[in-house]
Amino acid sequence: MILNASDPAWDESSGEDPIFPVDQLGSTPQYEFPPLTMWGVALCVSGTLIAGENAIVVTTILATPSLRAPVFLLLASLGLADLLAGVALILHFLFLFCVEPSDWSELLTSGLLVTSLTASLCSLMGVALDRYLSLSHALTYGSSQSRRRAAILLLLVWFGACIIGAGPAMGWHCLEEPNSCSVARPLTRTYLSLLCGGFLIVVIVTLQLYAGICQVARRHAHAIATQRHFLPSNQSYASKHSSGRGFSRLILILSVFVGCWMPFSLWGLLGDASSPPLYTYATLVPAAGSSLLNPILYSLRNKDIRKVLFHACCPKQCSRPDIKFCTRS
Repeated sequence: MILNASDPAWDESSGEDPIFPVDQLGSTPQYEFPPLTMWGVALCVSGTLIAGENAIVVTTILATPSLRAPVFLLLASLGLADLLAGVALILHFLFLFCVEPSDWSELLTSGLLVTSLTASLCSLMGVALDRYLSLSHALTYGSSQSRRRAAILLLLVWFGACIIGAGPAMGWHCLEEPNSCSVARPLTRTYLSLLCGGFLIVVIVTLQLYAGICQVARRHAHAIATQRHFLPSNQSYASKHSSGRGFSRLILILSVFVGCWMPFSLWGLLGDASSPPLYTYATLVPAAGSSLLNPILYSLRNKDIRKVLFHACCPKQCSRPDIKFCTRS
């Protein structure tokens, strides 16, 4: 032990044992938690809301035997992924303001967040694929074989998401080499670049699927209108109805999808460890915010899920014959 020779509490020539203040014996420097900020409160509240609403969606789908079509399996996967994202935000808040952070806590929260965001984005692509197949193969899609294919697809999605999310815990981090850190510590720049590159590929594929959905829907609508002699065969039916309700909803979904995922995907490729942390939060917040909007845009807009929720909340109202909302078509 190296001591300060000028310490007046001990004379080296006296032969006596050194004397230390009682309050310094066995004491170690204590970690000082940062003061709670508005961003910290918003982090905890948003994580709680995300976890709560997605837990309701997942429980509703899993507890209802009639909700077993491929689209409901995809919505359950999307809800589970967003639920994990909310849990990751809550854990990040606890490790930041309530529990002394450590290397394993950073690896846990970052790995869980990467896993949840990867599974969420791939589930969104699966929802787009489901809508495309349900239009292009309307007669055969929805059978038991389609459900098995959807279940296998989801198993592959979650297996891949878990493998990708386990990267930081398996050693692909920058805790020992700060110079290799990306804009999101403890992820390395190489790891985050590959991750964001994959995100961009999924976003582009999803946009292509929605473009295919528009084309198939317009062909079907024009064919139906032509057969019923609503329009001559050389007149575009879609041009007169392109501003319809379904098209507006599709534009809303695509706008939210691109607005939430594109900023962080591009920033992860362009930024580095020397970039201001504010930019990282500004791009990561929309990506996490998509987990808050997904249940509203996808699950709660489904009439079958709304019926089950309404029946669970107001069973007496559903027993009345004059309430048409609870009657199943």
